[in-house]
Amino acid sequence: MTDPTPDPVSAWRRLAGTCVLLDGFHALKHAVRFGAEVPVAVTADRQAALALADELAPDVRDTLAGLLIEVPEPTYQGLVPRPHPTAVAALAVRPPRAANLEKLAHTPRTAPVVVLDNPRNLGNAGAVIRLAAGFGATGVVTTGTLDPWHPTVVRGGAGLHFATAVERLAVDELPAGPLFALDPEGDDIRGVKLPDDAVLAFGSERSGLSAELRVRTDHLLSLPMRPQVSSYNLATSVAMTLYHWSATGGAINS
Repeated sequence: MTDPTPDPVSAWRRLAGTCVLLDGFHALKHAVRFGAEVPVAVTADRQAALALADELAPDVRDTLAGLLIEVPEPTYQGLVPRPHPTAVAALAVRPPRAANLEKLAHTPRTAPVVVLDNPRNLGNAGAVIRLAAGFGATGVVTTGTLDPWHPTVVRGGAGLHFATAVERLAVDELPAGPLFALDPEGDDIRGVKLPDDAVLAFGSERSGLSAELRVRTDHLLSLPMRPQVSSYNLATSVAMTLYHWSATGGAINS
């Protein structure tokens, strides 16, 4: 970690255009746990933030104490688009794209890659990244125009972008491995064992799988669903699929 600057506001303004916004205590906690470089971190209430660290993150409490600089409440509010209830914010250096691509391409994999095919909802993408990190997935890839490092996505992911490889790729750039795509017309997932090197693809909330991804797909799978229920939320579908993978032999990383 770099030492905090004595002038956090100047550092923030200098770095804001190139760094990742960590919005809230939990985002900062997770980013620090997974090795993020955090050049500046501020809080409107240092005592309260460190009390949260004592309660919820004693493993990184000393690191947070060395990073967090207290600023006046109006100053904090002026640095972030939407103040977080914990009154904590930080900027982190985004992992190099080359390093993430190397992780995604490395074989053999011990955990799947999740692909969101042309997603539209920033919050859903963040929730998926949080899920993928929790299950120890190798990474999350988005296709299409959504930026998976958008501040709203990072907020939804609670800083866990730093716990897995997150990148945007074209369909023809997806990592190697058997591609299982979720579709209502697919085979029931309960009859399939998902391999650790699987690429698990989920279609857009609006239009499902793209034609381009369907061509690349090796297996179409469906989730169990009561008749007359039209669909699951994207993050729910990813959670069910990753749970099925873990429950049939996939190991969650320690």
